[in-house]
Amino acid sequence: MYHDTRQKESSICLIANDKSGKGKASEQVSQLEEWLKRQPGKTRFERVSKGSDIQEIAQRVAAGPFETVVVAGGDGTISTVAGALAGTDKVMGVIPSGTFNYFSRSLDIPDELEDALRLIEVGRSKAVNVGTINDRVFLNNASLGAYPAILDQREDVYRRWGRSRIAAHWSVIKALLTVNKPQSMRVTVDGTVYRMKTPLAFAANSAYQLEEFRLEGADAVRNGQFALYLAKDCGRFEMVKFAFKLARRTLQADRDFTLICGEEILIETLHAHRLVARDGEKERMLSPFRLRVLHDALNVIVP
Repeated sequence: MYHDTRQKESSICLIANDKSGKGKASEQVSQLEEWLKRQPGKTRFERVSKGSDIQEIAQRVAAGPFETVVVAGGDGTISTVAGALAGTDKVMGVIPSGTFNYFSRSLDIPDELEDALRLIEVGRSKAVNVGTINDRVFLNNASLGAYPAILDQREDVYRRWGRSRIAAHWSVIKALLTVNKPQSMRVTVDGTVYRMKTPLAFAANSAYQLEEFRLEGADAVRNGQFALYLAKDCGRFEMVKFAFKLARRTLQADRDFTLICGEEILIETLHAHRLVARDGEKERMLSPFRLRVLHDALNVIVP
C-alpha cells in the first residue's frame, strides 16, 4: 500500500549513527544537519555516537510528535529504529550508510546521500512487512547457531582491520573453524513439526538478500512468508565449505540445507538461552524462539 508524501509539510526527526559502515555517516553529519534545517515544520537531530543507547533514542522519538523519522545508518541501526516505529502511523525515511544495506537496496533506495535525501522529499510511503523473533523486530534476517558466532568474530576483525566486505568474509571462515557442534532443535513451521540437528537456523525476510546469493525462497518472502534455512548436520570444515558455496552462489536446497517456508515459526532448543542475530546485531534470548511476520507493519519512504 502506498501513500503520497509529496507537497506536505511534516515534522521530521533525523537519527544518524556516525559509527555505521566505514564511518560514512560521520562524514555526512554536517550535510544531514544542513538538509534538516531547510525542511519546513518542526525538526530535530539525534546523533548516535559511541556509548549512545540507540534503542532508547528510537523509542523516545517514536513516542514523540514527529510524523517522519529519518534514520542514517546500516541495517542494524535501521532495524532498531524500525522496531520502535513498527505498528505506528509514523513514516520512516532511510539514508543507507552501512556495509551491505540490504534493506534499502530491497526498496530501491539510493546509496548516494543527495539522492536519498531527495527521495525523502518527493517519495511515497509504502507499508512493508517486518519479522519478529520473541517480539523483537528484524527486517532482513534472524538466526541461531553459526551466524551469531560469526558476528562475534566480525567485531574483533573490524576492530583490527576496519570495516570492509573482505574483513566480513574473513570473519566467517575464522568463526566457522571454531564454531560449536550442531544443536538439536524442534522446529514448528505453521503447525508442522520437524526435529533435526543443525549448526545454523537462518530465517530470511528479505527477498533481495536471497536473490543476491541465488537462494531459493525469495518468492515465498515476497508472498509474506519467512524462508527458513536449516544447514545439514555437519562438522566445522563442512561448514567452511558451506560458507564458500554461499560466497560463490552455489548452495542448493536439499543437498546443502533444508528450506521450509511459513509465516509462523517456533524453534525449541535444549539450552535455555541462545545467542540470536537480528540484522547483524546479536543478543541472548530465552528459548523457545517465536518468529512471526507482521504484515504492512512499517511505513517506509520509497521511490
